[in-house]
Amino acid sequence: MSARSADQEVSHAIARMKAGILAFIFAMLGGGGLFVMTAWLLIKGGPQVGKTLNLLGHFFIGYSVSWPGAFVGLLYGAVTGAIIGWCIGIVYNRIVGVPSAS
Repeated sequence: MSARSADQEVSHAIARMKAGILAFIFAMLGGGGLFVMTAWLLIKGGPQVGKTLNLLGHFFIGYSVSWPGAFVGLLYGAVTGAIIGWCIGIVYNRIVGVPSAS
């Protein structure tokens, strides 16, 4: 087996990541995750609900551990997750040398 045929086999085995699909998946995970965490704390209740999670309000303007804040967090989590997912897809495709496809 020559070195060239081994390289061709490896390049066929490496899957190209579609940055747009990865961005969508990360958006669903990020937005849904932040929404569920906020809702869980609100349903659980307690004397100081979400003291630590409430610190995200410093970065995500308008976010707080409240029902309206849960929906604001859904939006912010989705946007942040989409950006992170898209960046991972682009960087991965460039590292493995596969042309980027969104």
